[in-house]
Amino acid sequence: MKAHLVQLDIAWEDAQANFEAVRRLLDRAPISKGDFVLLPEMFDTGFSFNTSKTVDVSGRTISFLRHLASDVGCVVQGGRTIAAQGSHAARNVMSVVSPEGALLCEYTKVHPFQREAERFEAGGLVETFRLPIGATQPLTISPAICYDLRFPELFRFAMLKGAEAFSLGACWPVARAHHWRALLIARAIENQAMVIGVNRCGRDPMLQYGGGSIAVGPKGDVLGELNDSPGVLSIDIDAEGIRQWRSAFSAIKDARLLAPLLAGIAG
Repeated sequence: MKAHLVQLDIAWEDAQANFEAVRRLLDRAPISKGDFVLLPEMFDTGFSFNTSKTVDVSGRTISFLRHLASDVGCVVQGGRTIAAQGSHAARNVMSVVSPEGALLCEYTKVHPFQREAERFEAGGLVETFRLPIGATQPLTISPAICYDLRFPELFRFAMLKGAEAFSLGACWPVARAHHWRALLIARAIENQAMVIGVNRCGRDPMLQYGGGSIAVGPKGDVLGELNDSPGVLSIDIDAEGIRQWRSAFSAIKDARLLAPLLAGIAG
């Protein structure tokens, strides 16, 4: 099984153009049924605060994700903007859909970035979903979004919920690209987990983005990465390798400050 990280230059507030760009990029990728496709944060519109235009009220983006998953026979994760229930705010979410069209998981960004927090409601839940992996037991994955990467406790809570891998979509500016790479590697090492992070490239009316989508193994080894141009990074998912490393070198069990959390979960 492979993961396919789709790095695109997102057209500003133009969902149809972005849908077409995703399909063009995936047409050249070595996709097989049962793989996993990961798209960036707000891949349909770019990192826009114009929620009156970008909120997926009509369901166009979730419909695209469902059709894409069905067409390629893969689980697909992509970022979009949805309305927050009971308020005028919006939510920045990652939606994960199966090839059969089921919504496997919908994660709301827990850490909106500064000015983003003025328009977007923060989430409060760590989410996971299970990705079927051949003949072995499903891989448990936790999605995250961009600025979440700077907060290791979110990833540790997900690990305590059983996460073996993290799938993060972002609109991460080129000015802080060295943070992006370093933090993704750190999250993999400290949680003994696979981490895949897809970032957009190109420019929007506010910022330049550096791409640099990357896949990291549970020992911190870089499995593959892209430059600053549109493309697809396709890498193998080694679920057994993650489990074997955790068994052989179980640093997680030596984390003393985790004891109260582990006791609470066990109780």
